[in-house]
Amino acid sequence: NCSALGLAILATSLSGCMIVDSPIKGVLGTEVIWGDIATGEAGSGTPGATKEGKACAESILGLLARGDASVRAAKQNGNITEVTTVDHSARNFLNIVGEWCTIVKGR
Repeated sequence: NCSALGLAILATSLSGCMIVDSPIKGVLGTEVIWGDIATGEAGSGTPGATKEGKACAESILGLLARGDASVRAAKQNGNITEVTTVDHSARNFLNIVGEWCTIVKGR
């Protein structure tokens, strides 16, 4: 029954349970980026990051999740051998579609 499915989706989206975790969440949607790990110090003798790689996983309705958001996958996608920063991003729209990504920078 389509109406039962619609009610279940509506109840899930209004329940306050976010399908993608982030440090700050919005009721209607979320789109944030935050830093997690950094090596070296600004202004040090360490050359800056010249490459960036990103790896993501996604969730649909909080029922199906897939993807590889690992640092390893992000390094491979950016052809990076030495990571200098690891950041994360999260996007969520009405608990219908969510995306969680790892973003690495390095050389």
